[in-house]
Amino acid sequence: MIRSALTYGVALAVLALAPSALAQGGPAPSTDTMAAPAQPGAIALPAPDGPNREVWHRDNGQVAVRNVTHATLTPVLPVGGGTGAAVIVAPGGGFLGLAIEKEGWDVARWFANHGVAAFVLKYRVLPTPASQAEFSDKLSRMLKGEKTDMALPDDTPAEALADGLAALRHVRAHAAEFGVDPTRIGFMGFSAGGFLTRSVVANAGADMPAFAAPIYPNMRPMVVPDNAPPMFVAIAADDFLIGMAGGQTALIDSYRKAGKPIEFHLFQRGGHGFGIGNAADTSSGWPDLMLRWLDVNGLLKGRK
Repeated sequence: MIRSALTYGVALAVLALAPSALAQGGPAPSTDTMAAPAQPGAIALPAPDGPNREVWHRDNGQVAVRNVTHATLTPVLPVGGGTGAAVIVAPGGGFLGLAIEKEGWDVARWFANHGVAAFVLKYRVLPTPASQAEFSDKLSRMLKGEKTDMALPDDTPAEALADGLAALRHVRAHAAEFGVDPTRIGFMGFSAGGFLTRSVVANAGADMPAFAAPIYPNMRPMVVPDNAPPMFVAIAADDFLIGMAGGQTALIDSYRKAGKPIEFHLFQRGGHGFGIGNAADTSSGWPDLMLRWLDVNGLLKGRK
């Protein structure tokens, strides 16, 4: 169990950046790094000049990256055409890094295989030690409640939000090249990426996505803008983020009070960080539920 005294930022880091076993007293995060993998077709998004400081590594055998200083957008497109719908996918990682394989590439491939063009957003995150061994040590200590010098946010950093909005603008401006409808481009994210999804909705203005899908996000209340899009939310009942929201689902209540369409799936179990879903529980069904929701809302074959 994550202690309620931990900040939202620390809590996000627990299960998104470190192996799940660590939260239960298991092994420390990996101290090994890896070469940056191929990212076919990756598109550089606007960012300040500066060195590339990325550190690529594995967590639970899956590829992750931290110290992202230059945001990119990697298209994963349907083969042989699609529905015309598109979604930007923002992985989680406590804004200290990105679980880019589990909550990015895997998710994008699933949606592309079901006719929805997907774009994995590698957004800028907060700086962490260049040494993977030092990072692993400090993260382990932090998770034990010790103080370290790694900064952790309670909500979306400005750089991540800027990258999210830039991604929307880019896909919309190049919709014809990608074979998508500029009026059917959505935004989704996991854990910290779910925080980012909420922030995009709250701040997009004229750049508002056609739909939003924060998956195991911050469940606290939000200010819902007048032009807020339909929202799809999925989270497990045993996710610590519900506990940190006082056991409430205030995000859902905020949307309903604003009179905006929202669909909410609370799975019996699944914990935090189930990604595309756990085969052992019903969280594995959320992608099909979301695809059906997109269809019912007229987002797969044009607006009804």
